[in-house]
Amino acid sequence: MSTSKLKVYESKRNFTKSGEPKAIVKSPSKGNIYSIQEHHASSHLHWDLRLEHEGILLSWAIPKSPDVLKEKGTKRLAIQTEDHPLDYAFFQGEIKEGYGKGTVKLWDKGTYLTKAMDKKKIEININGKKLNGNYVLIKSNYGKSEEQRKKSWLFFKV
Repeated sequence: MSTSKLKVYESKRNFTKSGEPKAIVKSPSKGNIYSIQEHHASSHLHWDLRLEHEGILLSWAIPKSPDVLKEKGTKRLAIQTEDHPLDYAFFQGEIKEGYGKGTVKLWDKGTYLTKAMDKKKIEININGKKLNGNYVLIKSNYGKSEEQRKKSWLFFKV
């Protein structure tokens, strides 16, 4: 069953050809799922941050390696993308065709606790295999176009 929360995700994919999980909203898991996937897309290498929220995954593309986020002090641009289904959290493999074509590998996984969440700031405590501790996603005004500025966030450890 597809719902409006995943319409954008669904509209960008042909599931019979891409090999990606279908657009299904599920009941929330027992813990808040957190993951980062290394995505060698045909257009560019980036990392996808996923946070479980209300039966879907909130998602951001991080253009540069998140490795430096293990320590305080470095901020990474995080571009909000379409929500993804929970089944995508630990997806690894080849997207064979279309949007996002390329290889996806799991870079980090775990759970997180929400400390605060609104439209301009998300404060979380990540318990992952690589990233651990308090992190913030904060709305930024980066980008040349209104569309870019609307999706622009900064992600960093506090």
